Amino acid sequence: MNRPRSTHVDQAIIEATLDLLAEIGYQSMSIEAIASRAGVGKTTIYRRYTSKEELVADAIESLREDVSIPDSGSFWGDMDIVIENAAKIIQSPLGRQTLALIISTASSNPQFAQVYWKKYTQPRRDAFAKVMERAKARGEIQADADIDLIIDLVSGSLYYALVFKPSPQPLTIYMRQTLELIIKGVGTD
Repeated sequence: MNRPRSTHVDQAIIEATLDLLAEIGYQSMSIEAIASRAGVGKTTIYRRYTSKEELVADAIESLREDVSIPDSGSFWGDMDIVIENAAKIIQSPLGRQTLALIISTASSNPQFAQVYWKKYTQPRRDAFAKVMERAKARGEIQADADIDLIIDLVSGSLYYALVFKPSPQPLTIYMRQTLELIIKGVGTD
């Protein structure tokens, strides 16, 4: 008979991972150190996670809220909601810290980048793509618009604005202007 997993233990592992990530960074942390900090055995962690990369990805993701993709009936109605929700999360102190952790860890560790992409980034992109596909179906953007490229451009401009170019205007306005400029190139009007 299997015992149910302890949510207390799960939380202790996540908190220990985040603490060590902030204190010593991804490269220096180990499953042993996480287990010691959490007060559990290594086997307890390995029953839950297949690798350090997966554990760190889950720990970072635990700081973020899920963003639902709305269906308001119009592309701009949906996008205004998506932009507002994303700005709220990203502009919080925890959101900025999370973004910094993701970028620094992914840039130095390809395995982490792959796990994070597969488990978290790709599903979010797929959800965002649904908004774009609905816009195509309604004739709001061209049928041959490259959705992946649009998502890349929007994501890249968001990261750039947050990391390199603090803007005096609110992030929501900057992102709306960026998306409007992109869409003008593929719009049907």
